Parts: sequence; structure tokens; C-alpha cells
Amino acid sequence: SQPPGPPRNIRRGLGIASLFHVGGGARVYRSDGCGAIVRIDDFGKVTVIIGASEIGQGSDTVLAQICADTLGVPVEKVEIVQDDTLVCPWDVGVHASRTTFIAGNATRMAAEKARDKLLELASGVLEEPKEHLDIENGVITSRREPSRRLDYARAIRATHFREGGTQLIAEAFYDPPTVMQDEHFKGNISATYAFGTQIAEIEVDMDTGRIDVLRVVAAHDVGRALNPAGAEGQIEGGIAMGLGYAVTEQLIVQEGKVVNPYFRDYKLATARDMPAVKVILVETHDPGGPFGAKGLGEAGAICTAPAIANALYAATGVRIKALPLTPERVLEALHRNLASGI
Repeated sequence: SQPPGPPRNIRRGLGIASLFHVGGGARVYRSDGCGAIVRIDDFGKVTVIIGASEIGQGSDTVLAQICADTLGVPVEKVEIVQDDTLVCPWDVGVHASRTTFIAGNATRMAAEKARDKLLELASGVLEEPKEHLDIENGVITSRREPSRRLDYARAIRATHFREGGTQLIAEAFYDPPTVMQDEHFKGNISATYAFGTQIAEIEVDMDTGRIDVLRVVAAHDVGRALNPAGAEGQIEGGIAMGLGYAVTEQLIVQEGKVVNPYFRDYKLATARDMPAVKVILVETHDPGGPFGAKGLGEAGAICTAPAIANALYAATGVRIKALPLTPERVLEALHRNLASGI
């Protein structure tokens, strides 16, 4: 129920904003590549040793899925190792929405080599040409005689009796076919691009300048969604970041000193501030991506602030081109418009 008092002077507005952004890395350094090593031991454990870092974006899960699907083994058999620079191969870093595309391709390529070696081993055990063998859910089967079956770990254990050891190792390095921009900023720096559109619905209190974001609808082209729940979470997290960027987060520096260095004063958006969010994953197939996927990491954050700013303009006629859209800034703009007769 509303508290007693005079009715609030509220206006509503809808705003829309669209983006295109790199979705396959960005060659801002001479290399945009990533290396991957796939190791399978004789108990069937698959280890992917890779330079790509997990910083909460869910890359470990996606890379495990890519490896498992390529090999034809259960995903729970796959472990990702990415936190030891002594053993992990090169990766240029976590930026440019690149991990799914770049590290995913490196993982896929290494897993394909491991799969080929695995089928070669199974071919000797089953006495069947490897071209006639498939792997599904960890079981190697002859297409010609489906009754001839072999668990993939048994195929590796067969090396106990062969020269060369008891584990299978394959490695790959993927560097996308891109170029650095020249002095005129020409050159295709990304192997693919992501697209998206977001709509924000807001309420503006005309007496205080306060903005309340009610709803955000976010539609994003993600290529193939390898992990739909993770992709939705990425976009929702981006909206949360964009919300803070749009209406609350402001680093205040006076005389060279940050005067709001604590979260008490630097207002991050919290769960209580989040609007209702609807995510629409627009699935396409990118021919260069692993299983058709694109990168997504930054896309969710890009559209949120301009969509809110456009919604403010739709509701009030006020166009503000600086962030954040604080109540003070909005109220000042409203008064300025009123004084000019707009």
C-alpha cells in the first residue's frame, strides 16, 4: 500500500538500444590465440589444460562441454585445469568476449586429435578400421557390427601392453584469422560479431528526479547456446552491471583523491535494485565458432544504460548524455527544460 500523502508525479517511458560487438576475440595484440592440452588417463579421466581463465563467467563448464561432446564422453569425466601458469599453455587473456570462441576452438581442436588417437587405439583392440568406429557416451562402437563395443578407458588401458605408456595426450593452438587494425583503424579484428537489442521500461519521479527501472527485455544473438542457463546468467549479470553504470555508480575524484572509495558511498546495484528481466536467446550458427557458438561476455552490459537513457527521454523529453543518471542530474535537466519552455 502507498503511504499517505499527495500523489507522486510519475511518468513512464520505454527506451530501446542495440549493439554489435566482437564475439570472437579482438586482435589488439599480435596474438589472439589460445593453447589447449587434452589428456586422458587409463581410468577414463579427461583433463583439459588450458590458459583461458575462469573469472566467474562459466568458461570451465562450457569448455568441459565442448571437450566432452567432441570426444564423445560424459561431461562429468572432464576436468578443466586453468590456474597453474607453470603447466598451462598460452592464452592472451580474458577480454573481448573471446573465451568461448577462442579457447573453445582450441579445446575442440585438441579433443579432435585426442579422439583420433583414441579410435586408433580402439581399432587395434576391436580389430576394426577406425573409420568405422564411433564414440558415444564413452562407448566405442563399430558401425558395421554394433555388438562390437569397447569402453574408451579400456582402449587406453590396452597401452599397458604396448610401448609408449598408459596415457593419451593431444594438444592444439587456435589463433583466429584476424588482423590488427592499421593506422586508419581499418582491419577486421574479430572472427565473428555478436548482436543484441534491449528494451527498458522506467518510472521517473518528476519531483525528485529518481529513476526506477521496472523491466528489461534483452534479446541477444549468441550463435549456438552451448549452455543456455549460463548464457542467460551472463546477460542478467551484464544487465546488473549496466544498471549500476546507468543510475548509481559514480567514482568521485576531488583534488586528485577518490572521496567515495567504499561500497557504502559507491552505489553498486544489488539484488533489490534489479528489475524484472526477460532474456531472449536468438540462436544462429556461426561457422567459425565451436559447435556454432559466439562469445557473449560483454554484450549484456552494453545496451542497458543507453536503453534507460532513451526511456528517460521518452518519458520526459530530457536528453542526458552523461552517466550516471542520478536524481540530481535528472532534476537539474528537468528544471533546465522547464526554464527554457520545453
